[in-house]
Amino acid sequence: MKKKESILREKSYLFAVRIVRLSQYLQQQKKEFILNKQILRSGTAIGALVREAEYAQSNADFIGKLSISLKEANETDYWLLLLKDTEYLDLKLYDSLHQDCDELVSMLVSSVKTTKQREAKHSSLFTLHSSLV
Repeated sequence: MKKKESILREKSYLFAVRIVRLSQYLQQQKKEFILNKQILRSGTAIGALVREAEYAQSNADFIGKLSISLKEANETDYWLLLLKDTEYLDLKLYDSLHQDCDELVSMLVSSVKTTKQREAKHSSLFTLHSSLV
């Protein structure tokens, strides 16, 4: 596992822990259950998909898993904003969670982009090599 991916693995896991704690807070303190289920699902899926990508069967599978993780991170950001705007989250808590989520989005975009570039480079080298043989 590359250093970048291990950082993504760790940060996505720690974010999932924060989301679980947020879910407990929303249930116990705010008595909010519907939005809570949505953010719990999407917020914990990010790390689960990152872990799944570690054992991807191909570059395409790896890119697919991280792309879905990116979608889940974007959805989580939506639920965070909605919870803030409906006053279930105060600004301080929102800002902290949003910052972590935004960092995950950036890391996921970078990982997908880098993998696609490597795949394209490898593909063009293979094509070049095949044409010379």
